[in-house]
Amino acid sequence: MALNPPEAWPLPDKIRKRFGQKSPGKQRAMIADGHLLLVLHKAPKSDQRDREGIFFWRSPDGQWRHNGWGDGLETLWEHINEYNAAADQFDQSYESAADAEDYFTLLEEMSPLHHAAKNLYATLQAAREGIPQDRDLIDLRDEAYELERTLDLLYTDTKNALDFNMAKKAEEQARFGMQAVQTGHRLNVLAAIFFPLTAVASLFGMNMDSGLEDSPPWVFWIILSVGLLLGFIIRGWVLQEASKKGANR
Repeated sequence: MALNPPEAWPLPDKIRKRFGQKSPGKQRAMIADGHLLLVLHKAPKSDQRDREGIFFWRSPDGQWRHNGWGDGLETLWEHINEYNAAADQFDQSYESAADAEDYFTLLEEMSPLHHAAKNLYATLQAAREGIPQDRDLIDLRDEAYELERTLDLLYTDTKNALDFNMAKKAEEQARFGMQAVQTGHRLNVLAAIFFPLTAVASLFGMNMDSGLEDSPPWVFWIILSVGLLLGFIIRGWVLQEASKKGANR
């Protein structure tokens, strides 16, 4: 990775003195004595921490060069097209995303390219303002703007899709929770109705003499009716307590 522009370039000292020894630094446009130097970053990958710098130099007579092979201006267009190709791949990933995990992964992978594209546009805008007579810079700046806008919209759409997906999941969980509460409430009501009757049946079902072993059948129906009556009384109490809690929420 190149840390500084080539020594063979006759750049003014005002520009060369702005470079350190560890990295080319952020994306930026440097202008001095009619020279324009663009410090750009190649399209980053999601797992790439260090940015790979690339230099483009426009001499005062309008000639473009870069720290590699080929025509400088043509290579600068290819550089922007690499960003466009990466953006197209993310757009395809967005179309095929199906759940929150897919959207979150897409946001995480797209974020470095999104930020780099913003800085690329800002750099070319600064170059356009510094060299206003160069029409190639206008076209390059406009292409970078379209790239930034595309990634902005894609990033926003992905984030909205993630938020919607998570909100939908939360709504489903809340609905399931409410259904569980309602089911539990029904079970409580049924238990309230039959609890007294169960208690009475358990009591008289013990192997002990109660004096009712030889009672006529109507005694059984009286005990059953009393048990059910107590059950409905407890049921009313359970429903009343549930209504109070609902009103206090």
